[in-house]
Amino acid sequence: SVVSVSAQVNNTGCSETDRKANLNFVLKDINGNDVTLSDYRGKVILLDFWATWCAPCRIEIPGFIELYDQYEKDGLEVLGISVDDPISTLLLYTEDMGMDYPVLIGDQRDDVKDAFGPLLGFPSTFLINREGMICHQHTGFTPKEKFEQEILELLDS
Repeated sequence: SVVSVSAQVNNTGCSETDRKANLNFVLKDINGNDVTLSDYRGKVILLDFWATWCAPCRIEIPGFIELYDQYEKDGLEVLGISVDDPISTLLLYTEDMGMDYPVLIGDQRDDVKDAFGPLLGFPSTFLINREGMICHQHTGFTPKEKFEQEILELLDS
């Protein structure tokens, strides 16, 4: 029989090398409201740095919507941080894509990008556990199934 071996070394779904996520930031959402990232402590967070001009981002977003709608009740929070789009573009794009999770404005916010960086490309997506540790990081297109597997591990731990 095949035995699956997991690289997890503790019960938080994280390896020991994972770093603490800096959530001490306040960003504006697309409606002009302040959103404090640290308010989401205690949830599993999918934090996605993306842009409207990024083709792989456009492919990933419908999966994020599905994951958010399916697992929000279990403690998943999806946060999209737009890296450099003007608000007018974002309002049209998020409506067009049906994005129902919080979309935050990261334009001119190198402090936030640096806290999670270096961001080597887009999308750059981070999965943060309930204890605030970055457990998984993906650059470029990643299939929804991969995110779902990692999210379920973190929700269960």
